[in-house]
Amino acid sequence: MTFDPFGDFGTRGYLRNVARTKDKTIVRQMEHLSFTTGLDAAFAKLAATPQLSYNDVVGTHKLLFEGVYPWAGEDRLTNAAHLVVSKGNDTNRIVFAYPHDIQRAITYALKLGQDKETMAARPGEVMGYLAHAHPFLDGNGRTIMVIHCVLAQRAGFSIDWASIDQSDYLAALTRELDEPGKGHLDIYLKPLIRDAVALDGLAANVSSAPGLGGQDEDVILGDIADVTLKAQYDAQDMTRKAAQE
Repeated sequence: MTFDPFGDFGTRGYLRNVARTKDKTIVRQMEHLSFTTGLDAAFAKLAATPQLSYNDVVGTHKLLFEGVYPWAGEDRLTNAAHLVVSKGNDTNRIVFAYPHDIQRAITYALKLGQDKETMAARPGEVMGYLAHAHPFLDGNGRTIMVIHCVLAQRAGFSIDWASIDQSDYLAALTRELDEPGKGHLDIYLKPLIRDAVALDGLAANVSSAPGLGGQDEDVILGDIADVTLKAQYDAQDMTRKAAQE
């Protein structure tokens, strides 16, 4: 089933892309071009910002994807506030932060990631909290990877993204999302830690990661008013809050 949070796929194309195309292959090509074209500007702007905030995350998304989506830089609280968004299937499903919790999740991840000692010791945990927030209807993985690269560089290291195995990385990330703070993604990333890449090399560092934008698309799981979904989410949220204490 096509991911259609706006409910107008038939008239506006996939996620209201600027070409109004319904062909996701074309959309992915447009995304890749917009992303690679915007990387240098995104890294330059982040480098000029001493303390990163939530606004810097949404601003990065806008720089990377405004060539494809008119809503680039808008989070799900702005354009899909009533929807529960997930990825995967019934046996292996990830439910992302509810729209009203997105900013809280990103802010917590940035708090951890901007402590250099914490970032150096637990880069996977920081990535897990960024990934859980899932702020946007598309382009999440690439946006948070850019943010993560900046946080890592400031902490004195870089991840060798070219050397990841996409399936193993996503499996470790899924475990991290299921059990935050248990070190699942830290264990996977630690052997890939290298000396910090210079600013002018960050774009190449990110774009070398395999499978960028190639993951399964999101799924609308339901409405945030669904009491069953909310009970499940609240239980998950309690687990996350306990891990943060």
